[in-house]
Amino acid sequence: MKRFRLAALLAAAVVALLPSTATADVTYPDPQPITGQQIIHDPTVIRLKSGDYVAYSTGGVIGARLSKDTEHWDDAGNAFAEPPSWWYEYNDTGDPWAPDISYRAGKYWLYYAVSSWGTNHSAIGVATSRTGRPGTWTDHGKVFTSETTDSWNAIDPAIIRADGRLWMTFGSYWTGIRMVELNPWTGKAVPGATVHHLATRPDAPYAVEGPYVVKHGRYYYLFASYDTCCAGVNSTYKIKVGRSTKITGPYTDSTGKPMLEGGGDLLLEGHGRYIGTGGQSVFRDRGQDWLAYHYYDAEDEGTPKLGLNRLSWTRNGWPVVL
Repeated sequence: MKRFRLAALLAAAVVALLPSTATADVTYPDPQPITGQQIIHDPTVIRLKSGDYVAYSTGGVIGARLSKDTEHWDDAGNAFAEPPSWWYEYNDTGDPWAPDISYRAGKYWLYYAVSSWGTNHSAIGVATSRTGRPGTWTDHGKVFTSETTDSWNAIDPAIIRADGRLWMTFGSYWTGIRMVELNPWTGKAVPGATVHHLATRPDAPYAVEGPYVVKHGRYYYLFASYDTCCAGVNSTYKIKVGRSTKITGPYTDSTGKPMLEGGGDLLLEGHGRYIGTGGQSVFRDRGQDWLAYHYYDAEDEGTPKLGLNRLSWTRNGWPVVL
């Protein structure tokens, strides 16, 4: 990571001169070069107390990657040795999707979704670990569910603490992105909690998913993936962002257009060999924000791979990919 420090300083100087509207650079930066096990989908990344980095992802029984420096990654098996039995209520293979890792109250929390393609008969689950390493997780069952009678889809969870409360964003297609409050002790949805609506699109099938919210300055920023995932080189995934002064919204883009009306500033989309950038999360490492995502490698038959880029912020508080 050292070789990126000078570039980051120079880029930050340029960012400070950018105009107030959050306009993505049309050239789009390439992801940081990485080696080792690059294959990944829907990554969530954290620096463990041990100093190692771990990335969990869709694939396997929540696939795991380990790194000493974020540049070289090794395959580390799976979060779980085998699927918990309740996963089979939601698909035949016990296949979990889109994990999210966080740390609080002296332990790591791993949220994930179980569902089947094209249905909102879905559930979000949670597990905890003292170390965060694969093979050490204890599952605690369902956090929140959706059924075909609901207007949302309980997949793609992401956790954020705000104003002393714990929140989970989630959602995919149907009516888009939602948020619900969690009990901080159990990590599960507060019974009867309001399901807040954060973002959608005016056009069916409402292709927005994979939300992730972070706090920067006085704003909360909602990152989400738009358009088509999981189609290799034909994927059209892209990452958009909006912000709000309240955790539950309303979120708007730099022009003031609400994300509930299809708004959102384009942060990163496919370019060159890097097709369908999305499934994103944000992690903070020693004072620096990083964007983690997957892309489909056009020079490797559309194989999904790990993308990592630094995130900087304009003087008006909009994120920029470096």
